[in-house]
Amino acid sequence: MAKGKKISYTQQGYQQLVDELQYLKIEKREKIKNDIAVARSFGDLSENAEYDEARNEQAKNEARIKELEELLENAVIVDENTLDTSVAGLGSTVRVLDTDRNEETTYLLVGSNEVDPLEGKISDQSPIGAALIDMREGEEAAVETPAGTVHLRVLEVSRI
Repeated sequence: MAKGKKISYTQQGYQQLVDELQYLKIEKREKIKNDIAVARSFGDLSENAEYDEARNEQAKNEARIKELEELLENAVIVDENTLDTSVAGLGSTVRVLDTDRNEETTYLLVGSNEVDPLEGKISDQSPIGAALIDMREGEEAAVETPAGTVHLRVLEVSRI
């Protein structure tokens, strides 16, 4: 990730990063420290798979801690209370109609690090997410996606 590149988060998405960082720094570090101590007690470290595994886990944990610290350092929390709730933006729930297939879908617009397609959370930087930003109920857009052009009509914009 480029240093200084600001990334927008909903308050919930930001809090999830803070919670994960706290868990990794306190609970997970302690568990790994104990795993290393137990593995050391098995003797010869040169042929000790448990020790190697615990050290690898420690390296992965420290890398994730560093990544989270950088994300938090560059985070911008969108104040959803100051936003016009009738306009789609970060933190909005947008119910849309695919006018070609006559199918309704509901999306939650989130920052790029909060994406979870299974929960309907799409990035404000994805083709559909970017097209929905600043749209209001009743407006339509043709969106170029990797699967082709999708025609969407905004049925409803709300906030959680």
